Amino acid sequence: MQIRIEGSDLPAARGGARADALRLAGVHVGVQRGREVVERVPAWAPSAAWQFAITAREVDELLDVGGPWVHGRPGARFLYLSWGNVAGDEFEMFRRAKLLFGDVPTALLRAAFTGDGVLTASLGLTDAHGDPISARVRPPAVVWELR
Repeated sequence: MQIRIEGSDLPAARGGARADALRLAGVHVGVQRGREVVERVPAWAPSAAWQFAITAREVDELLDVGGPWVHGRPGARFLYLSWGNVAGDEFEMFRRAKLLFGDVPTALLRAAFTGDGVLTASLGLTDAHGDPISARVRPPAVVWELR
């Protein structure tokens, strides 16, 4: 099953002191694969996108997703977008956002499972205070669709 995450409105792409501080600190966002944060994008980029494959299987007539990109226990699976400071090759994480599969409408998840398209999450990556978005991101702040 293919997953795509599309992020817009990155926090350091805005003007002002907060954005300047994020740029100076070398803040990047990436998707977490196991314990590693990969495909990092600078917080001042105009947008960010990640696409990858996950596994899925039927368990008691429910879909259970898995693979190295997926975190959490059965029934509470999610993806992490992780924020951190980058200096050279080092990434020091300071916050994460969770995208829960439980927030995906069942029909969309099933359609992605059967290969009808790419399950896509679209979200803004800046919170109401101008900081990198973190914690659980719920609809309508994230929109799930099949493309």
